[in-house]
Amino acid sequence: MQLADFIPADLSLTVVLAIVATAFAAGLGRGFSGFGSALIFMPLASAMIGAKAASPLMLIIEMIAAAGLVPSAVRIANTREVAVMMVGSLIGIPLGAWFLLQADPLTVRWLIVALIVPLLGLMMAGWRYPYPPTAPLTAIVGAVAGFFGGVAQVSGPPVVMYWLRDAATPAVIRASVILYFAVSDFIILVSYLFGGLFTLKIVGLAVITGPVFGIGLWIGAHMFGIASETSFRRICYTMIAASALISLPLFDGWLR
Repeated sequence: MQLADFIPADLSLTVVLAIVATAFAAGLGRGFSGFGSALIFMPLASAMIGAKAASPLMLIIEMIAAAGLVPSAVRIANTREVAVMMVGSLIGIPLGAWFLLQADPLTVRWLIVALIVPLLGLMMAGWRYPYPPTAPLTAIVGAVAGFFGGVAQVSGPPVVMYWLRDAATPAVIRASVILYFAVSDFIILVSYLFGGLFTLKIVGLAVITGPVFGIGLWIGAHMFGIASETSFRRICYTMIAASALISLPLFDGWLR
């Protein structure tokens, strides 16, 4: 079986190569900053193949890439807080998946941009939730993050900004985020399966883009020591902003 056998017949080679390049950029950003893969990938990929294809594709890539991080995260994470957040996500994720299935594709694209731009602004401003967490608020954050994840795989920023507070140990935060993503991705996977979002087209694209994402992830992780964390985060923010801008319907003639 050759690589060309996995390329969907309804996509041009140019579009497939553009998706592969976007996956590489997303992996690179994730590798050297620890976040941002979906924020980079989803706007552009949704403009090229639609959110109903881009979102399950991103889910497959992310789940495979992060699988090796889960066992160690379970031992360190604040499992109680993760469990409380998942209570909210059990509501938010199905609602997000339902919206992805039912809404007009163009509306979904605008929503993705509308979600990403404010989140990017908050991350660039360095905003963090400054107070001790409470169970009800943790569940609400989980519901919001779950909805974002169900629609466009962008559940990360609300969770990270909520948990990145001075009173928490960085190692515990990182492990809790990894564990949350692992559990929420599984729920999203089930929701997408029930919604019929996984097709041979998605599997074919995952076979092509997954390894390239992994290469970008590896290169990004090894580039981390070359420059300061601040510089790399600025680069990642720029990539996210460029992705959101280029994905606007105004530029559809360039992306299809």
